Amino acid sequence: MSTKHHYCNLPQVPTREFSLGLMPNRLEAIIILEKKWVNGTKLKYYFFNDDTFFTNAVDTLGNQQKILWKGTSNEKEAVRNGFQKWMDLEIGLEFEETTNRLESHIRIGFAKGEGSWSYVGRDCWDISKSERTMNFGWNILNDEDTILHEIGHALGLPHEHQNPKAGIVWNETAVYNELAGAPNFWSREKTHYNIIRKINPDEVQGSNWDANSIMHYPFGAGLITAPTQFQNGIQPQGGLSPRDITWVKQFYPKIDRRKFLTIKPFYSEVFDIEAGQQVDFEFEPKETRNYTVRTFGKMDTVMVVSEHVNGEDVYLSGDDDSGEDYNSNIVMKFVAGKKYIINIRLYYKTSSGATCVMIW
Repeated sequence: MSTKHHYCNLPQVPTREFSLGLMPNRLEAIIILEKKWVNGTKLKYYFFNDDTFFTNAVDTLGNQQKILWKGTSNEKEAVRNGFQKWMDLEIGLEFEETTNRLESHIRIGFAKGEGSWSYVGRDCWDISKSERTMNFGWNILNDEDTILHEIGHALGLPHEHQNPKAGIVWNETAVYNELAGAPNFWSREKTHYNIIRKINPDEVQGSNWDANSIMHYPFGAGLITAPTQFQNGIQPQGGLSPRDITWVKQFYPKIDRRKFLTIKPFYSEVFDIEAGQQVDFEFEPKETRNYTVRTFGKMDTVMVVSEHVNGEDVYLSGDDDSGEDYNSNIVMKFVAGKKYIINIRLYYKTSSGATCVMIW
């Protein structure tokens, strides 16, 4: 029988429903990018650090207890090191710890016995600021892979063992029985969602299966019936695989602010990029008033407006028009003398050639 493992369990979120009639290639482009952050985002993470936040639970004797979300100083330092390891790859995202829960993107708890998990990418936006978006539910002080795995989810990476290109055929009875016992104690529904279920092939961006990915679970003998070479189990090598590194650099290439374009009111700024690519503008208004920022053309984009303050881009507003029949459109007040950043990431466009954005 297989070796027992603690497994990450992703929170279930509603499946997005798209309008009927979307072309398959347009749908594919949207699914690839919909959970990815706009490149250049500084993701701020927060540790729950007092007794105010907890989960109510009942112990084996029927007594009420509180499972605190706060962690130890050593646990928090281990997670900081995990963020740094991803950032050392010199990607276009940054990570910064914050003590202000209300400005955080990622909120981290250490509630033991609740499993380790994270929301995937931009799903974090929809979670209340009083709730966790990531949890470490067992001792992680000597478990760097779990830390890197959960941060990978926060970047937008799905579970690699659910990649339909893997061709894994499960011994489903054995898998359900394995996960129903210690140390996971999962329901059939949770096991199906996190292991048996195949993710949408578009989520893996047409990539090949990577059995060494940090996003791949280890599996012991008896759980896989095919491919036959894995009937005795799969043990990823540990750490970030070469494909993990290639993937994250592909979606979040290092930002070069020298290439930012200047945008001025009432001038159509033309840009020509491909699906998955991004264009960045700087705007310094000469007068304080409400402005409209809008893309034009038959395309799907996500557009974000930030204010550049003390070397940092502070998020102000965003609009995602993917799968809709309108263009990204933001109306807001800009203040004279300040600098604003407008990031536009393209999901899909109906034809080759240039598109444009205008502010007025």
